[in-house]
Amino acid sequence: MLPYMIIQRAIAQHILSATQTYPFVGLVGPRQSGKTTLAKALFPDYTYVSLENLDQRTYAQQDPRGFLAAYPNRCIFDEIQKVPELFSYLQEIGDQGEMGRYILTGSQNFLLHRHISQSLSGRIALFTIYPFSMNELSSASLAFEQPEEYMFTGMYPPIYDRSIAPTNWYPNYIQTYIERDIRDLMQITQLPTFQVFVKLCAGRIGQILNLSALARDCGITHNTARAWLSLLETSYIVFLLRPYYRNFNKRLVKMPKLYFYDTGLASSLLGIQSVEQMNSHYLRGELFENFTLTEYLKHKANTQSNIDYFFWRDQAGHEIDLLAESGPVIYAVEMKSGKTISADYTKNLVYFRSIYTDEQKELKPLVIYAGTLTQTRSGIPIQSWQELPSLL
Repeated sequence: MLPYMIIQRAIAQHILSATQTYPFVGLVGPRQSGKTTLAKALFPDYTYVSLENLDQRTYAQQDPRGFLAAYPNRCIFDEIQKVPELFSYLQEIGDQGEMGRYILTGSQNFLLHRHISQSLSGRIALFTIYPFSMNELSSASLAFEQPEEYMFTGMYPPIYDRSIAPTNWYPNYIQTYIERDIRDLMQITQLPTFQVFVKLCAGRIGQILNLSALARDCGITHNTARAWLSLLETSYIVFLLRPYYRNFNKRLVKMPKLYFYDTGLASSLLGIQSVEQMNSHYLRGELFENFTLTEYLKHKANTQSNIDYFFWRDQAGHEIDLLAESGPVIYAVEMKSGKTISADYTKNLVYFRSIYTDEQKELKPLVIYAGTLTQTRSGIPIQSWQELPSLL
């Protein structure tokens, strides 16, 4: 394995450019996704201040104005969500007109907090730093030959930096996340039950979200399930893919689908211990779908593209895994974990094409599957998963 500091992050140039036009640049994303390493690498002349450090955190909490006066210029404030008191004071600094003054990192999406969002509105360029993409690993000669290897190993930088086995790293990551972040975000006294809740979420990858069923299976109330799911979203553990129902007269599903930001983490929660076990696991198809979808999310973040992602499903069971809406084009993508092309791969796309009526957006259907050949069936291209970086 190679140290991940030398793996070029695709988003780097966008971050550097933002320091010319915004007083603050924010890097958010999951814990251990490489935010701090990237900030230090891109801004080596900036003073680094970690608010994980108890002394620094106490100083910032008790005397925020004095703290910022002690670091008047060119600083990286790491894990800044730990001191939300700073944000209203940063608003004053942001209005002084100096660009690129502070780099703010956080393992929680602090702009989801309304008062923080208001304080930084118009003053911060916010970037989401995800775990590595296929393209980033390939550029560092760390590509895998089979999709199951990506799905099992996941993309978190420390695994590649320290040559840690996923079966060792993820359980520690999960425990650390629960002990540190959850206690910061909410006073949860039922930590064992919360652990069960996270595992139950992993078992529902790619499914329509049914909070009532999730709450019942976990033995908690509907409101608790909603609050806990929000915590997982805020901490970049899970995300919800929204349904697309514009310009359709048929009855459509309007609840979101549940996914994880990293399939390695999800695989660990599911108890998958090897690539071989992944091959025969009952959720292999959903994990392949999840893996492919996160590559689309990373592409959007890394290129700062204006793309909206949805899925589509009607009451009769016709479904499209991903609709990517970009300007005058909408891409309809099916994701298939089989390695042999089947006629069934295109049937939902053929149906969707037959009822699609939006004259304002050109429809481009596509199948991505786990095999290696490229074909066209019913006028629909079927592409190998290996082509994902170029397809994006």
